[in-house]
Amino acid sequence: DETVKAIFEQNSFILRNRENYNGKIGMDYYASKKTTLGLVFTGYTTPGTEDINSTSYLQNSGSIVDSIVTAKNREKSTWRSGAINLNAKHTFDSTGRELTADLDYAKYSANKNQRFLNDSYNPDWTKKTHDQLDSDLPSDIQIYSAKLDYTQNLKKTGIKLESGLKFSYVSTDNTAGYFNVIDGSKEIDYDKTNRFQYKENINAGYINFSKSIKKWGFQAGLRVENTNYSGKQFGNPMHTDSSFSNEYTNAFPTGYVSYNANEKNQFGLSYGRRISRPDYEDLNPFMFFLDKYTYGAGNPFLKPMYSNVFEASHTYKQFLTTTLNYGIAKDLFTETFEQKDFATIVRQGNYGKRENANLSVNAQLKPKKWWSLMIYTAGDYQHYTGVLYGNPIDAKATTWMMNVNNQFNFKKGWAAELSGFYRTAGIEGQIKIQSISQFNAGVSKQVLKSKGTLKLAIKDFTGPMNPHGNINFQNTKASFSQTSDNRVVTVSFNYRFGKPIKGLQKRKTGGAGDEQDRVKSAN
Repeated sequence: DETVKAIFEQNSFILRNRENYNGKIGMDYYASKKTTLGLVFTGYTTPGTEDINSTSYLQNSGSIVDSIVTAKNREKSTWRSGAINLNAKHTFDSTGRELTADLDYAKYSANKNQRFLNDSYNPDWTKKTHDQLDSDLPSDIQIYSAKLDYTQNLKKTGIKLESGLKFSYVSTDNTAGYFNVIDGSKEIDYDKTNRFQYKENINAGYINFSKSIKKWGFQAGLRVENTNYSGKQFGNPMHTDSSFSNEYTNAFPTGYVSYNANEKNQFGLSYGRRISRPDYEDLNPFMFFLDKYTYGAGNPFLKPMYSNVFEASHTYKQFLTTTLNYGIAKDLFTETFEQKDFATIVRQGNYGKRENANLSVNAQLKPKKWWSLMIYTAGDYQHYTGVLYGNPIDAKATTWMMNVNNQFNFKKGWAAELSGFYRTAGIEGQIKIQSISQFNAGVSKQVLKSKGTLKLAIKDFTGPMNPHGNINFQNTKASFSQTSDNRVVTVSFNYRFGKPIKGLQKRKTGGAGDEQDRVKSAN
């Protein structure tokens, strides 16, 4: 190909070792028959290491090797988290009038230490250069949240009213210290060293009305969010300070109509406007090196993604559900690839829009009394359009997938599970991913008078699952293949103290769930 200017071939081997220690303890206090107070503590620590060894061959347009680069990178990291949730619930009367409240605080801290050793060679493997780069990457995230929800049935109209308010505040503090090691002495690399702080406040309120009229069900709601955020990137002798801030308010309407035609057939139609916000780490502008020619970076100017989703569904005999939906997402953000010389920069970026249509069928079957079977299959069409790094994007693909889950309940407290999925080739932005599949299995036994459960689970037992595909960007064509050992064996034991309380509903996670989901922790 006369347009080929250079060829870059790289083989990388990654070995990860991670431990996870987590705990959760909670209690409820029944102040009266109508009022319940709760307290929940959660926390975890996750130490781990990661070793990456790669060899890169830089070739000219004639596929002749010009130089060779080897990289040995080692990372030691520890994630820690602690959270507390205070909750209250008050039932006013027997008509369904109820008030619930949640107060949450969560803190995440991480520390990463990395060492990058890069050696370059001539084609005959005579060494040319040696580089060593050390880094210290501490990170701190704090989340505050307050949430209030109120429910009431309006007697005269038969309408159920649900409303609520939520306040959240998040602050992140990230430092990236990079040091060039020369003859055993460390020198600060000011081109890479940085500090970034991000603060975000979201104030939200919602109201929802629902009503049933004979065979019909109606629901309409509106959520309004006011978002305020700011970021500051601290300077150093080579870079000046920079900062940004923004404030905006958005409305998110929803609507739903259901129709119970008869005992066998139920229909549904819905619409909703949604928002997806980037993870906090994706807003961090630092660079995270995998090797000399591949590194990730954040994007502090990422905008949230907005989507409008329309959905129609049909349920037959309460076991077979068919769903058709269509969605349009604007300010789409996904993983992007930018080429600078031989280096590839991977970061989240906004570009254009995504249109997708999906048809799915879900069946809940009971072949035997002891056997429950769930089969889910779906066809998905996606079309990406936009402009990224000055290049137009117009990609489309249709993907089909199937997910099967078998649950077996035997005598004497024995149970088992067998599940798996298969997905055909598909696209995600600039990436085309070939087909993938995975199968999992597990067996459990109730012990200690059925208060304890001992479980053995095996993930990807037929493995390994090997994602592979192609990437086209900025006049660059790349292919990748990942061989990962995803096979994991888990042994767990669960013991239930005391007796179950009749009529007690299991509480969901506290009010800061949305914010905590945006933390890319190692847990």
